[in-house]
Order: sequence, then structure tokens, then C-alpha cells
Amino acid sequence: MASSTLSPSTPSQLCSGKNGIFSPCQALLLKPRRARLADKERGVGIKCQASSIAADRVPDMGKRKLMNLLLLGAISLPSAGMLVPYATFFAPPGTGGGSSGTTAKDALGNDVVAEQWLKTHGPGDRTLTQGLKGDPTYLVVENDRTLATYGINAVCTHLGCVVPWNKAENKFMCPCHGSQYNNQGKVVRGPAPLSLALAHADITDGKVVFVPWTETDFRTGEAPWWS
Repeated sequence: MASSTLSPSTPSQLCSGKNGIFSPCQALLLKPRRARLADKERGVGIKCQASSIAADRVPDMGKRKLMNLLLLGAISLPSAGMLVPYATFFAPPGTGGGSSGTTAKDALGNDVVAEQWLKTHGPGDRTLTQGLKGDPTYLVVENDRTLATYGINAVCTHLGCVVPWNKAENKFMCPCHGSQYNNQGKVVRGPAPLSLALAHADITDGKVVFVPWTETDFRTGEAPWWS
């Protein structure tokens, strides 16, 4: 039986591969080169990524604070604008009193002219007008067809409801909690603790002008609680 023996290969033979024949020597030499190339490519990519944002393009603290203030202002102004109507809605209504006279306004916002008013409002009439501080205020027509020298603030002294005039009962009767006032606005039934506020009803240049009432309340003989 014939036996074959392999002669040991010399280094020159292992590295003599040509024409695409695999050479172990070439594989050992190529692998480190490729690894080095890959490492270089990664290093270049990292370097480019780290230097992609220039230092002078990063906003400084002053600019950041300015932007924060502008953002805060943009949010605060609309919010405040929305809160104002709610605040005025929940604020308690005024109860008359002021430093100067106010011309009475009718339901259409026109100045009340005394002569014309009396042509359309008979004896005993009590009709709401706009008075001091914009409060609803009754103009009173006396039995002799003249305007009373006082107006009656229609804001209930209990919880601020507007008290309507009940002609049949000859009283002001609050629909909210049942308080009642006589035809001059004096409280006659609770839970309202006080009478309705008064205002002077003067006539200036033919127009009705409400002036704050600061003297004694003629209905009770006491100092006016609303002054």
C-alpha cells in the first residue's frame, strides 16, 4: 500500500498565492488593515459629530432669560384678560355713594329728562334707572305727579339681588330670599338687615341727576349706613 507524505511548507510557499488563490499570509495581513481602516472611519465620524454645533451658535444665558420672560408675558396677558370678567362677576355689587352727581339713564341708556319722564310715568310709579356707580335705582313719582327728591337703590341689603317693585302689594319684594321693603325702601321683613340705600334725585338742566345721600336717613332717623 503506497503511502504519501506531506512535505512541510515553507513560509515562502504559504505566501506565494497568485491569481486569486487563497493565501493564509495575505489573510493575516489584510485583516489588521481593515480593522485599522474601520477604526479610522469611526474616529472621523465621532469627530464630525462632536464639532457639528458651533460654540457661538449656542444661546447664552441672557438670551434664554429674555425668551423665558417673553413666553411668560405671552401666557400671562391672555390669562389676566380672561380672569377680569370672572372677577367682576363675583365681586359684590356697589350700593351707591360717590363723590359727584350722576345723570340718570333709562333702559336704553339715554339721559332721563324729567319733563318727558313724567309724561309717560304716572303717580305712584317706580321705575328702574341707572344711578350712582351704575347701580339700579328707582325713580319715584309722587301722587301729585312730581318726581320725588330721592331715588331708591334696588340692591337688596341681604345678598345683593335686585329687588323688584310689586305695585299690587305696594312693596319692594325680593324674590331671592323673601326680604320686603315698604314703598320708600325701608326694610319691613328679613332676612335683609338694612333698608335700601337712598340717593338725592335733583334736576339739573332738565335732567335727573343722582347725588350721594350723606345726611340722616329720613325713614329711620339714623345715619346712612351706605355713606
